[in-house]
Amino acid sequence: MNDNLATVSAIYEAFGKGDVPTILSHLSEEVAWESWADNWAQKAGVPWMAPRQGRQGTLEFFKIIGEFQFKDFQVLSLMAGDNQVAAEVVSEANVPSTGSHFREEEMHLWTFDSSGQVVRFRHYLDTAKHIAVASGRAAT
Repeated sequence: MNDNLATVSAIYEAFGKGDVPTILSHLSEEVAWESWADNWAQKAGVPWMAPRQGRQGTLEFFKIIGEFQFKDFQVLSLMAGDNQVAAEVVSEANVPSTGSHFREEEMHLWTFDSSGQVVRFRHYLDTAKHIAVASGRAAT
């Protein structure tokens, strides 16, 4: 198995256990989390899509989604190429802070440096849906 693929598998296993310290240990000190030049969810202020830098910044992401009440989270497939791994994911959660609910089919893109640390992570998802969820406009 590709080392980066094994790392992403370990990250999702840790996520399923709520083990954020293990996830953070796989990230570069300077990881760019949700680093985008032009993302509508970020422009709309969706808290979990905010760009973050470093492990400390990424920890803020996990604090926010730690409040979600996940009903489903499945990694359907993993695809690896040189320094990247893509994950096809289905997630469903209630978001108590907004009273909203979502079910999402998304892609996660993990980018690695030569030492096997994650240097960038991005969610590819329905930004309109997440803007609605963050503003409390999505049905529960």
